[in-house]
Parts: sequence; C-alpha cells; structure tokens
Amino acid sequence: MRDVTKLPPQALPQSIYLLQAMLHTTVQHITDRIIERSQPARSAYLVRLAAASTRDANPDRMGCANLAHALAGAPLDDRFKIVTEKAPNIGIVTSYNDMLSAHVPLLRYPELIKDEARKQGATAQVAGGVPAMCDGVTQGTAGMELSLFSRDVIAMATAVALSHDMFNGALMLGVCDKIVPGLLIGALHFGHLPMVFVPAGPMPSGLSNKEKASVREKAAQGLVGRAELLDAELKSYHSPGTCTFYGTANSNQMLLEAMGLHVPGTAFVNPGNDLRDELTREATRTVLGITKGRRYAPIGRIVDERAIVNAMVALLATGGSTNHLIHWVAVARSAGITIDWNDFAALSEVVPSLSHVYPNGSADVNEFQADGGTGFIIRELLDAGLMHEDVLTVRAGGLREYTREPVMESGAIVWRASGASKDLSVLRPVAAPFSATGGLKLLQGNLGRSIIKVSAVREDRHVIEAPARVFDSQEALHQAFEAGELERDVVCVVRWQGPQANGMPELHKLTPPLSVLQGKGFKVALVTDGRMSGASGKVPAAIHVSPEAAAGGPLAKVCDGDLILLNSLTGELRVLVTEAEWAARPLAVMPPALRESNALGMGRELFAGMRRHALTAEEGAAAWV
Repeated sequence: MRDVTKLPPQALPQSIYLLQAMLHTTVQHITDRIIERSQPARSAYLVRLAAASTRDANPDRMGCANLAHALAGAPLDDRFKIVTEKAPNIGIVTSYNDMLSAHVPLLRYPELIKDEARKQGATAQVAGGVPAMCDGVTQGTAGMELSLFSRDVIAMATAVALSHDMFNGALMLGVCDKIVPGLLIGALHFGHLPMVFVPAGPMPSGLSNKEKASVREKAAQGLVGRAELLDAELKSYHSPGTCTFYGTANSNQMLLEAMGLHVPGTAFVNPGNDLRDELTREATRTVLGITKGRRYAPIGRIVDERAIVNAMVALLATGGSTNHLIHWVAVARSAGITIDWNDFAALSEVVPSLSHVYPNGSADVNEFQADGGTGFIIRELLDAGLMHEDVLTVRAGGLREYTREPVMESGAIVWRASGASKDLSVLRPVAAPFSATGGLKLLQGNLGRSIIKVSAVREDRHVIEAPARVFDSQEALHQAFEAGELERDVVCVVRWQGPQANGMPELHKLTPPLSVLQGKGFKVALVTDGRMSGASGKVPAAIHVSPEAAAGGPLAKVCDGDLILLNSLTGELRVLVTEAEWAARPLAVMPPALRESNALGMGRELFAGMRRHALTAEEGAAAWV
C-alpha cells in the first residue's frame, strides 16, 4: 500500500492524510498481505496495461481498410469527428434484452449516450452485446446449470466487443447477477481503457418480500395453490428494474459504488425518470472527462488492491450476496490480484453490519435508498477508517464523492450529502451497528472450507448439531420433504452441485421447504458444494463447500445419520466421527446417471469444457484461467 505521508502535498487533499492516518489496522494488514501475495501477477498485469496505453492514438494505429470497416455504418458527422478531428470514440457494451426486467431500460441508453457524446464533441458506438440470463427464471431448472458459467461467457463477449480496438473509453451497461461480474472481468482484460459502469436501477416496490416469502412457504406446505402463488410472484416482480431484495444484482451495485466505477449515487435510482436519464448522460460525460481531460484513470488502475478491499468491506457491511465470494475473487484475478476467503473472514471480524435489507431485514432497496443508501454506507465506512480513501475513481473528486446522493434541480443533477439515517431499523451508523461484525463467515473442518451468511440467521440458529440426510440432487430433497421424511432435526447435505459436477447452480428452491421445517421448531441446516441465491439466508446454510464432492472433496464421504456440527460462532464445519474412521471411509462416486443427466440438454453439452477446467469456488470458479 502507498504511504500517503510520503506523497507530495499536491497529490492528495489534506482530508485524505487525516483519514488514512486512522485506517483500521486490520484493513491495513489485509490490504498489505493482498499486495504482497499479488505482487508477481499484478506487476505483470500493469506491464501489459502500460504497453497497451503507450500505443499510437486511435485511429492512427488502425489500417485504412480496418478503419473503413469500423466506420462504414457510422453517420458521416461521426466519421469526420473520428478520422479528422480525432475526437474520442466511446464503446458501448450492453446486456440489453427484454427478458430481464432489470435490463429492459437499457434499450434507450445507447441513443442517450450517443446524443450526449455528440454534444461533448465526441462519438459513441455500440461495440457489442453480451448474453444476460435471469436466475429467477431458471431457478430449479436445467437452465440454472449454465448460470455461473454465463459470467465467463459474458466476460468473453465483452472481450470480443472491445477487440475491435476502436475505442478511447467504454461504458458497460448491465445490472444483474452474473452480468456485472462478467462485464467487469472482461473490462479488466482491457485495463488500459477508462470505463464507467451504467446501471438501470430497481423497480418500484411491489408486494413486500416478507409477504412473498410467506406465500412461498405456504405453497411448499400445500396450503395455497398455483394461482395464489403466481399472483404473489407477479405482484412482487411487476415492472422494469431490478428485483427489490438485496440479492446478488443489488449487491453488484453496492460494490461498484464502493470501487468508484459508477457515477456517484447511481445504483438505486428507479428507471424511467428524468434523474435516471440524466445519470446515464452523466456517465458519458464522466468517461469523456477522463479521456478528454487526459486524467490517467484507466479501469485497470482504478481496480487495485485497495479498491478490491473497499468492495469486500462494503459487501460485509451490508450483508450482501454470498455469490460475491466467488465473483469478486474472479474479478480480482482479472486485475492480477489474489484474494481468498481468509481475507473476507478477517475483514468480517472488524467490519460492522450497517444495513438490514431483505433477506437480512424487512426493508427493500427502495427503502434503503430513501433512508440514505450507498452514500450513507460509504461515508460511515470512510469516516471509521474501514475503507481506503486514497484511491482512483472515475470521478476526479475520489471516493468522497460517493458519500453524496444525486437529485434533479432546475433540470440538472446536483449531489447532496447523504446525512443521517432516516430509519435506524434499515440503516445504522458505525457507532451503533446492527452487529459488530460483518454478515459472512468462513467455516472450516473435516468437511472442507465453506461460507455461511449469518446476517439473516437468528442467533439461536448459529450453532446446529444434527444427523445428516444425504441427497444427490435438490429434487431428491424436495421428494423427501413432501414424503414427510424430514420432520426432525436434520442437516441436509446436497452434494454434486459444484462447478465441476454441474456448473454450481443456485439452490434457492430449497429455501421454502427448509424454512417450513425450521418454522416447526426443528434444528435445520443445509450443507452443500452448490450456491444459494443472494436472497437466501434465514436457514443456516454452509455453501460453496470446497473442494467439491465431484473433485474428491469430503462431502463424498458423508453418510446418512452422521452427526454434523455447523458452528457459526467458532467457524467449524465437521462430521463428528473419529479421525481414524473418517480417514478410512471411502469416497462416494458421482452416480453415472446423474453425471450424464447433468451434461445433456438445455445446451449443457456446450459447457462441458468449462466444467472440466473450472477452478474451485474459492478460486472464483473461473473456467478461463
């Protein structure tokens, strides 16, 4: 880490000297060890970035035929600007489709961006589109087994879009679960370019998340039928914009704010209004402000070790999605940075929990935004020395700009200080947090390494000790539940769900039946090498167990009736058998019929190579390394 006391006075505002002098010692220590661990890969990455940055200016580096192809479809005025005036040309990478409510608003963005670019004397082109699937649509289906690897496909598609090498900067249009990490991974492989991420915001609040969950649990018990369940779901997911719970999609937006990759305060402004449109225009002005102002802020420099730590801290402080303990490992790797679950766990010990948004509370992200939003969270963490302020961002004013929220006044955006929390049941200051530690914990033991999200789990459920019931699929668990076989204290072990086995699908459809059992007073937990949705959390769940069963991990040894201890307080996950018995027990083999069914249909054949080459969950489950 840079010692800011040794920088020249003009390098940083005086306020940063004061804040950085108070940086929490654990945050400093974790940052330093990440820097040391990452040094070889990060240095090599920065050498590549520098080499790309020092090439001839675009379009001079292009051959005439190459340039003609790139401009053949552009308006004449844009051609003149690019060729003669050598005006900046901004690439747009979009994840628009009208299957995803969160991405429907992106349809209009390219025209807004092009119009604003022209007003600023520049040009913009849609460089390419990336696929974007919705886990909410594919939950519990074969299509969900493509979900995690769709992140790497999106990264590759981003690279294809930018490979035309026509751009002085880029705008990344995307919101949801795998889309933002995929865009960011792809963007970091073009780390010499300045880039700004452009979201669309959440849909207005519909049926409350608590009411929706209640109907789902009733449906799992057969107390309501399909008509009632569908009515509740349609009232919950009802218009363009992201889902309103604090799952992976909305966690993405919090992390991008914390890394300084958004226009400040952009994350949770609803779509379809003047402020939203103006923020999209401001994103265009922001990336052009870097390119035209010759401010050296390429994305590969912005995303350094300190920015990654800032994202981790923001995730922990808000009880964000467990999926990011996979995604942000892969994001960091793309910038030559190595992080692991030990880093998350150590930070979680000192980062307080500052927000209660469903599933960690009853509020949704619209209430979170109204009560102070991202600006409140970032200000509290900066002022407490829990985030690095001496970082580059897409804005010249640095990370302190992200403590303010945008509003429209007289047709223009102005930023106001976020102020105090307007509802202490939703947002709390560092001085009076919901808990003194973060919402995620590392579990270790003879079952491997795992993650648990404790922010939504009641304290009397932080320790579960019960006999195991082993399942080879989530369908088998549902069948056992419907047959009444789980009406007891039980730890449900669902294996063969890791990246190499079947692409590591989310197992969110297990939440309603397990919640029903827990509601009946039974001690219930889930242990799996799969993932859970960012919306899950009320049932204790040890997830992402690594190494996975299909790679010879210890979940392949567990038998029905084994006593399992899941202790969130001590960080233990173990089978309570003697060391000798455990060592002698053979590893089960993934049933051939299951392996075959996991590989066929719904396009899964195309992802066989990704399954074979995927790293572990703790290594980011990346298939491109």
